[in-house]
Amino acid sequence: MAMPGSGRSAFLPSVTLQVLLKLTTVYFVFYFLFTLSLIIRKSLVLSYPVEALASDVSALFLLAALEFLHFFCGVKGNLTESESYLLINLIVTVTTIVLTVYFLVWQTYVMWVDVVISSVLLVVYGLNGILAFSTFARITSVYS
Repeated sequence: MAMPGSGRSAFLPSVTLQVLLKLTTVYFVFYFLFTLSLIIRKSLVLSYPVEALASDVSALFLLAALEFLHFFCGVKGNLTESESYLLINLIVTVTTIVLTVYFLVWQTYVMWVDVVISSVLLVVYGLNGILAFSTFARITSVYS
């Protein structure tokens, strides 16, 4: 969008946010497959309670669904400069951070590799949230 009379473009999407959203999705695919295989391995090797196995697997699939929503709302909100999509992205980011903390701390059996890959995902989600918030603030200040 061009601002009237300014001679500059007011196109505000963040390239950094866009790249980070795509990298987050690529890393999440690795995280999902690795965590799912690790849960399967733990259930075969360790005495894994059935209820805990069901809750861990369902939490992982919920995290996958939220990651899809996170990516969709983040990209759409960033490229269309939509405040509502970016706000949904921020809310979903907080939810995914809580679920990642579940896999980092409260999972039935937490292994060292769980701590490493969940910590990396937590850092990436934190950066994602900071960039989404700054983009949201920039878009809100220009269009208000």
